[in-house]
Amino acid sequence: MMKGFTLVETLVVSAILLLVMVGVTLFQRDVFYLNSVQNASFSTIQDARSILRTMTQELRSTAPGGDGSYPVITASTSTLTFYSDVNNDGVSDRIRYFLATTTLSRGVIIATGSPITYNTSNEKIATLASNVRNNASSTSVFDYFDGTYNGTSSPLAQPVAVSAVRNVKITIILDLDPNRSPTPRTYVTDVTLRNLKDNL
Repeated sequence: MMKGFTLVETLVVSAILLLVMVGVTLFQRDVFYLNSVQNASFSTIQDARSILRTMTQELRSTAPGGDGSYPVITASTSTLTFYSDVNNDGVSDRIRYFLATTTLSRGVIIATGSPITYNTSNEKIATLASNVRNNASSTSVFDYFDGTYNGTSSPLAQPVAVSAVRNVKITIILDLDPNRSPTPRTYVTDVTLRNLKDNL
């Protein structure tokens, strides 16, 4: 004669199935979370490389302003303003990289008129990176070096005399979400201002 499950057996089987379902759900959640973290990390790396590539190209071609101004205008720890021909029209444009709180931005003023002028009200500002975690008191976005820079020299003391700048070190610390992994990543590059080299 066939017997059915007792109430106790039914409860035990239900409890086991519930534990298995909870385990599978937690596993899936962890897999999705780790996948999102990995994708975010990869995206951050790609964004940082793209940002640094743009900054490097523009800084390398630093040149006098179309109005005869000195190539480097300001050189602070979180702001760098200089002239470079970004639209390849043969005239230097005014470029400004600056960190405001956690946003790294790029401002461009295209040279206009004859004689050439740079109207600050025409500055076009674009965000390069959000979630930048540089702290001005501990990690500068920009460090500056003179013509004696050998890769291990100390940066020029602030305030920097712009006429001494021959090399710029850019440091960007990115953290998409400070409440989640991965930890902040630091990206660094050095740029020689080719048109200002005086050690040839």
